[in-house]
Amino acid sequence: MWRGLDGNVQSYDWERYYEVIRRLQPEACISVCGPDIRWCGNEAGDTREQEWSVVPGRLRDTEKIRENSQQSDEKEFRQRTLSSSDQDLGSRAVLEGENDLVWYPTEVNFSIRPGWFYHESEDDQVRSLENLISIYDRSVGGNSTMLLNVPPTKEGLIHDRDAERLRELGAYLRRREAHNLVEEAEMTATGSEPGHDAANLRTDEEGSYKTPDGIRSCEIRLTWEEPVKVSMVVIKEDIRFSQRIEKYRITSVCGEERQVLCEGKTVGWRKNAVFEPVTTNEIRVEILESRVAPVIRFLGVY
Repeated sequence: MWRGLDGNVQSYDWERYYEVIRRLQPEACISVCGPDIRWCGNEAGDTREQEWSVVPGRLRDTEKIRENSQQSDEKEFRQRTLSSSDQDLGSRAVLEGENDLVWYPTEVNFSIRPGWFYHESEDDQVRSLENLISIYDRSVGGNSTMLLNVPPTKEGLIHDRDAERLRELGAYLRRREAHNLVEEAEMTATGSEPGHDAANLRTDEEGSYKTPDGIRSCEIRLTWEEPVKVSMVVIKEDIRFSQRIEKYRITSVCGEERQVLCEGKTVGWRKNAVFEPVTTNEIRVEILESRVAPVIRFLGVY
């Protein structure tokens, strides 16, 4: 049920919508007011510093019916109304006492223009390449999916300015990740579980690096014979084992000089750690805190 600005009440039969979608498109992912993908809480491309895919199950219902999101319970944490606009949806403090948890990843949706529909007056207001790259790194590179709206013109075509910006974005992303410096690096890491050696991090395939059960931190060192120029490190957790990492740090080591390049909390399916370019002989990736033994699928240095 939803009440509009004019006071009229609109009821939505969500379960029937879901049934039809599942029947006609069984592999479709239902977003926003759906059970599969969670709305990020805004349409501006804004993202959270830490994005958890594991959240309280009741968040699915508050997405559908805001008026009924308040649940009666004696415990204070259960009185808290959950909303996709909250900055913290999955930390231990939020999950404490919750009886029902779900895998509910987020989607960042925004438009390439100020509006969702085409207007000729906005032809000179297409988002810049720099702005799209920033949102990409914070959404796709921040454990989210990205849905970019590109409105068709009255002729049913994508405007030339929109199309050119998309080509620029695609070319930039392909060029930036064309060569993974990990391929030439000597790699060492703290102890691993049998079958989950650090060598698996070199390719984004089925293998993964995992510490033994009970070990919740690790360090991965990458060294090069000749100095390399680095401006981004990509970390991917193996989300088949859920999302585990709670704190990480990336450091450059060059001789006696050490420089912290990036510190963060969540990683999830992908973390793009972007920083000012540095020339270095060694990069250290430290997982400082993890809910259980961290399982990392891929490591990229660009």
